[in-house]
Amino acid sequence: MIALASDHAGLELKKNIMGMLDEMNLRYKDFGTTEAERTDYTRYGYPAALAVASGECEKGILVCGTGIGISLAANKVRGIRCAVCSDCYSAVLSRQHNNTNMLALGARVVGSGLANMIVKLWLETAYDGGRHQIRLDHISQIELGEIDFL
Repeated sequence: MIALASDHAGLELKKNIMGMLDEMNLRYKDFGTTEAERTDYTRYGYPAALAVASGECEKGILVCGTGIGISLAANKVRGIRCAVCSDCYSAVLSRQHNNTNMLALGARVVGSGLANMIVKLWLETAYDGGRHQIRLDHISQIELGEIDFL
């Protein structure tokens, strides 16, 4: 299952992504918002990230105006690796090299066609593992306060 969340600025793009996920027969859970009134991305991005971190959802897709704010909120949750992607190349490498479990998009940055391509590629790309795992282990150790590079 895929966790979805957006603020007011990302609502229409999130709806577009929901339609694509329906066409792909992929299940999702919408953490909001469902209204067009101005709201704070933290209210929706954080619970979606908790669902991914807990294993309730396998991956998550977040949308706000730029993708930056909602990704910052999600990345405060231990175990979340959320990347803002505005192009297909970054989306693919975020999965291959960083094993991202959440994707953030900017509704004011990418249109629906490009967003669909980014989401599809991100969902279909596997993590390469290997030499990349040591960096992910470092990130986990940083989250736990168990490593100091200074």
